[in-house]
Amino acid sequence: MISMVNPGGDGYSPVSRTNEGGIDVQLSADHPGVADPDYRARRNAIAALSVDHVPGEPVPFVDYTEVEHETWRTVCRELRPAWRAHAARSFLDGAEALALPVDHLPQLDEVTDRLRSTTGFRYQPVAGLAPLRAFYGSFADDTFFSTQYIRHHSVPLYTPEPDICHEVLGHANQLADPRFAELYRRVAATVGRIETTAALGFLSKVFWFTVEFGVVWEDGDLRTYGAGLLSSFGELDAYRGADIRDLDFAAMGTADYDITHYQPVLFAAHSIDDVIERTSAFLDIYDDDTPARLGAPVAGPAPVATA
Repeated sequence: MISMVNPGGDGYSPVSRTNEGGIDVQLSADHPGVADPDYRARRNAIAALSVDHVPGEPVPFVDYTEVEHETWRTVCRELRPAWRAHAARSFLDGAEALALPVDHLPQLDEVTDRLRSTTGFRYQPVAGLAPLRAFYGSFADDTFFSTQYIRHHSVPLYTPEPDICHEVLGHANQLADPRFAELYRRVAATVGRIETTAALGFLSKVFWFTVEFGVVWEDGDLRTYGAGLLSSFGELDAYRGADIRDLDFAAMGTADYDITHYQPVLFAAHSIDDVIERTSAFLDIYDDDTPARLGAPVAGPAPVATA
């Protein structure tokens, strides 16, 4: 299972500065690494490398340990056969084109080098979860903000937060498809013209139910293109048991759901072209008034957010 941050919420494992000027990653009480002092120190050290990173500057190099490389190898070993059984063709084609390493945890620059020849997206580091407006807005510059830490080695097939396995194995393979790369850019364009908290929150839920947890019918079989599903062994084992509904942006944007459990409701497109075309058309006309028109509560102006 992967339990990811609520797209409209405050985030998971917030990063803060200590009074002494150090970096502290605050893990929840049920995090697998919360009682492991070595892991906590490692998380702090990796976060410190990128907390003040400015896009365009060299990406900090992380000297990953053998334990971290082995965690990556385990995740790849389990996910790759699951992809063959569950992933949409567009994702499988992207994974084949990128050929991400399975024997070592890649640096973000390595991911960028592999994406450059497909869609031009580049990976930039972030210490923790980037604010929604900054995260989505970065897509306009063909940039994807990614964490550099990896989940706790004791449970390699579980993470309570987006880690580098999710960011790279899920999103990079998805971004290798030019159609999805363009969809990301449309999300950024939409975010650039909206101002309210309601509009940003509604849009983030649509992103969640499509880019992160979208499913699609291919040759009569339900498969997935969602980065959240495709980076989670547990979710891939369970998603076909969900209540599968047709794409419905009003339902997506007003949905209440528990992010700590497998998603009970998923929204299916009739094809990858179908989800791209319908989501793109929705984004093109989306504005601050859209949530109210579709039944969402009204909120005030969104705060200015920076990475």
